[in-house]
Amino acid sequence: MFQPKIDRHLVSVTNPTCMEAEQYQSLRLKIERMQRERDVKVIAVTSPGARDGKSVTALNLAAALARGARVLLIEADIRRPAVARYLALGDTGETRSLSRLIADPETRLRDGIFRFDDLAFDVILAGAPESPVHELLRSPRVPFLLNEARDHYDFVIVDTPPIGPVSDCAVLARYVDGLLLVVAAHKTPRRLLEAALSQLDAASVLGIVFNGDDRPLFGYRQSYYRGYFAKAS
Repeated sequence: MFQPKIDRHLVSVTNPTCMEAEQYQSLRLKIERMQRERDVKVIAVTSPGARDGKSVTALNLAAALARGARVLLIEADIRRPAVARYLALGDTGETRSLSRLIADPETRLRDGIFRFDDLAFDVILAGAPESPVHELLRSPRVPFLLNEARDHYDFVIVDTPPIGPVSDCAVLARYVDGLLLVVAAHKTPRRLLEAALSQLDAASVLGIVFNGDDRPLFGYRQSYYRGYFAKAS
């Protein structure tokens, strides 16, 4: 029987010692420093538009952080969920999801958590909403659940929708400690990035992550450093 594989772009999961995964280790170090200096624990990962790589970045960052901490990844992109596909989870059903946790006041955070043998971090999938998404995310249950996550994990990574098309990320930004803005190198238009930044409180933006940046490291070609790392599978 064919067994789906975890997406090859999730290098922090599939090959954490390769050169590509090391870039996420560098991001991990920056986030850990922010935690020490500013008590940053709940981090939203978003992008100016679709297909900029925000979900891949969120998953790789969660895996990198989980090598030394308790980490929860929350998929809050309810309109276009992708985490189950990237992780090759198949049909997980709708009994546990963020949508269900928000809609049902009798549930607690633990009722929505998935744990998998191949992953060092816990996951809450988006699920299918039974009410309009913009109403769901404005529920007082959202900050309640995030505060519960804050109490049980060292880091909480929230994969949010892009900023441009919908207002979901702007709503969620109220409840997190900061945002990482993922930009597709050589692809995301500058005007789209500027429009995204204008919708956010500048103080809430922890940094911009350039996804797919192929510029040479430290002035040398990437191949110069390949000998220091395992080959990506």
